Amino acid sequence: MATSGVSGVNSISSIYSFNNFRSKNPNLLLGGRKVLLFNWRRRSSLWVSNVASDQKHKTKDSSSDEGFTLDVFQPDSTSVLSSIKYHAEFTPSFSPEKFELPKAYYATAESVCDTLIINWNATYDYYEKMNVKQAYYLSMEFLQGRALLNAIGNLGLTGPYADALTKLGYSLEDVARQEPDAALGNGGLGRLASCFLDSMATLNYPAWGYGLRYRYGLFKQLITKDGQEEVSENWLEMGNPWEIVRNDISYPVKFYGEVIEGADGKKEWDGGEDITAVAYDVPIPGYKTKTTINLRLWSTKLAAEAFDLRAFNNGDHAKAYDAQKKAEKICYILYPGDESLEGKTLRLKQQYTLCSASLQDIIVRFERRSGNTANWDEFPEKVAVQMNDTHPTLCIPELLRILIDVKGLSWKQAWEITQRTVAYTNHTVLPEALEKWSFTLLGELLPRHVEIIKMIDEELLLTIVAEYGTENLDLLQQKLNQMRILDNVEIPSSVLESLIKSEEGKEQAVEQKEEEGKDDSKDEETEAVKAETTEEEEETEVKKVEVEDAQAKIKRIFGTAPNGQQMVRMANLCVVSGHAVNGVAEIHSEIVKKEVFNEFYELWPEKFQNKTNGVTPRRWLSFCNPELSEIITKWTGSDDWLVNTEKLAELRKFADNEELQSEWRTAKRSNKMKIVSLIKEKTGYVVSPDAMFDVQIKRIHEYKRQLLNIFGIVYRYKKMKEMSPEERKEKFVPRVCIFGGKAFATYVQAKRIVKFITDVGATVNHDPEIGDLLKVVFVPDYNVSVAEVLIPGSELSQHISTSGMEASGTSNMKFAMNGCLLIGTLDGANVEIREEVGEDNFFLFGAQAHEIASLRKERAEGKFVPDPRFEEVKTYVRTGVFGPYNYEELIGSLEGNEGYGRADYFLVGKDFPDYIECQDKVDEAYRDQKKWTKMSILNTAGSSKFSSDRTIHQYARDIWRIEPVELP
Repeated sequence: MATSGVSGVNSISSIYSFNNFRSKNPNLLLGGRKVLLFNWRRRSSLWVSNVASDQKHKTKDSSSDEGFTLDVFQPDSTSVLSSIKYHAEFTPSFSPEKFELPKAYYATAESVCDTLIINWNATYDYYEKMNVKQAYYLSMEFLQGRALLNAIGNLGLTGPYADALTKLGYSLEDVARQEPDAALGNGGLGRLASCFLDSMATLNYPAWGYGLRYRYGLFKQLITKDGQEEVSENWLEMGNPWEIVRNDISYPVKFYGEVIEGADGKKEWDGGEDITAVAYDVPIPGYKTKTTINLRLWSTKLAAEAFDLRAFNNGDHAKAYDAQKKAEKICYILYPGDESLEGKTLRLKQQYTLCSASLQDIIVRFERRSGNTANWDEFPEKVAVQMNDTHPTLCIPELLRILIDVKGLSWKQAWEITQRTVAYTNHTVLPEALEKWSFTLLGELLPRHVEIIKMIDEELLLTIVAEYGTENLDLLQQKLNQMRILDNVEIPSSVLESLIKSEEGKEQAVEQKEEEGKDDSKDEETEAVKAETTEEEEETEVKKVEVEDAQAKIKRIFGTAPNGQQMVRMANLCVVSGHAVNGVAEIHSEIVKKEVFNEFYELWPEKFQNKTNGVTPRRWLSFCNPELSEIITKWTGSDDWLVNTEKLAELRKFADNEELQSEWRTAKRSNKMKIVSLIKEKTGYVVSPDAMFDVQIKRIHEYKRQLLNIFGIVYRYKKMKEMSPEERKEKFVPRVCIFGGKAFATYVQAKRIVKFITDVGATVNHDPEIGDLLKVVFVPDYNVSVAEVLIPGSELSQHISTSGMEASGTSNMKFAMNGCLLIGTLDGANVEIREEVGEDNFFLFGAQAHEIASLRKERAEGKFVPDPRFEEVKTYVRTGVFGPYNYEELIGSLEGNEGYGRADYFLVGKDFPDYIECQDKVDEAYRDQKKWTKMSILNTAGSSKFSSDRTIHQYARDIWRIEPVELP
């Protein structure tokens, strides 16, 4: 590795004269930073309003509808080199003495940002001028990965930057490896959001994202002899060259306090704990387009006037710092542990901070574009808000609060606007995973919002009563229990009174019918006359009793459980308040309609849609797998597939071509060698590139069934040990079984699974009898950058969740796109992938979604008989062959017929025999490399449907109702 910048000279000053540079190159202040326009070849003319300096370079009359224009030039390697040198000297993130790799990366990133900011300003000035409808994507996670290669790839500048860095003594790849992964996400939810941003920009849609700027993210995962250990991420330790702090864009965010009602009935949220949310912008470039959109992240701090200076001067420093610490810690950690009340409170604060700051910002932008007077009825025509899962649910009551309390709109008008503006993406079919919050905690933290949520709940109750009527009170009670936003909270008095009145009406109708059926005989009439006074008195008393009985009956049927928890169901709030609800795969969307939200679907079928997830082919094929990308471009005739993945289908007609197959295998081999190096670097293990690379990388969770995978490996290992060397070689294809993923810090069972995988690996990998025939590797601290190495070189990928429990998955799409074969269940997007790549090119096993409930019932009734091979594995593990750790709790979760943490809820034992038999089919197919390569090609060809570009087109057309806006 080079130790100096150029020709062994360590000082950047010695190779660069700023005075000479300054005399030859103009500069322009854009977006709050120095942007250098070098001697670049003219590319095009972009419309730009320089909002930072208000200095406009006019090429057209200022009154023209075209606005102003600015010449922007395409940089070549010479101008890029000058730009990098400039930033190395005058954007001093590092000491000036040496130009080493870390400094080379930061200077290069700053140089790229110059171009991004020019395009960013041009994009949003044009959007402001045209007053276009804009979509805002709210998500607690954005798993961006490294930005450098993606940015210069999208800008079409990979060549110039590679050449410039070569002249400075470094390779672009080595410089790019210096970038830490942004710790803004954890799994598929966050990576999906990032793929969407890339597609929004590439397709020229006026949209951007809102998230939180986590200081430490989730955690950095270490793998030790004790399994997974967590330490804080340090991704911001050296600063982040991709973000632009907007100190002029900040909003107050409030917690606690009280709601005060004025004499005019208007309510005000007063007092409490105040913090400030400050905007940090991250430009997101589109691929081969001028459009550069924005990811706006919020960081939290305490306003200067809120600092307790008196306490500090009195020596009570802890008191003085207390409010500051409370403000800052909101953005410390992604998903702080919520086992404690403090943890729950912090999570709610995070969610509300995201929603409040973002909604305030959206409204400011709407009002600015509207001119002197905002027409609030037009708000949904200019704004679309997409909630990525339930984490941003509080944007619903927050929007209502601002419209009603701040802008003075009526409840009816504000409610109609909100329902037309927000939409909800569901990401789980697990009822227990649907987010709920304590009604008491939410009421203390956000008192005004709870009042608004109660109003929404009341609207819902009235709708349900009107829909189902009051004839069958038990049915009505069932519907209310399933659909209410507020669980186990008293029914509003208006609804209760309506139900009592209805019940009284029914009783009176019964009495009237009975009266009409009485015998009108003369004798009875005479008797009635004689006893008239007495009967009138008795009827009065009976009516009193009947009124009391009706009240008691309604309160009994619709009352609350005395010891039950009062909760707010966030998913129900999203469904009720949004105009669209979408699942993220066809099977998932059907489960959402038929099971998860069936009652809502019956009430509002028009709300429910499917939007199968997708991944960006730029990052997940072109940039991370350039060898295969060149082959695809060659055989499809162009690189159009990068923005039109339907072109990948053209590979089908060449799948049997021996030349293509040879090139395909060469590319795969090259990528496997990169995995060999990664494994050696991360774990110390040396693996053979001649083995099949079998990969499962995703969050560690019981439903994703890493346990099924490792049990299959244990079974394979045990059978190997029982054979002679010759028998082993004949029976088994060599495999490197690779795992990666993080178990949530408080998820004990998931951490046990990590420990078990590493223990199995420690035993198998050091067994001289087995050698290269089987290796088990857990790659620590799995992230986007690790995935970008593992996915291109993988040959078999495992997507083996219990059927019906994975909403979609996106890593399955990335693997298929890179020519990796999949083994999996009919779950999530696996269903659609199998349809597209062909049934013969997908290794299918396991129970199907419609069978799961009956299989669990069978287990509960004690009728399930486990396969002897499954019992064999459990017995083998219990012998202690994989070390002294006690795995009784882990194995015990797979045993018994009922009970928490027991009864094999995720059906590992049920699917195990089918799984290992399917793995035999994998071995058989892999032995025929010509057949395997054809299957690999057909997987890439069949992944044409799974581009995030396609998904974003559907969101834009069906939910957001926005149009592409291409800069002139």
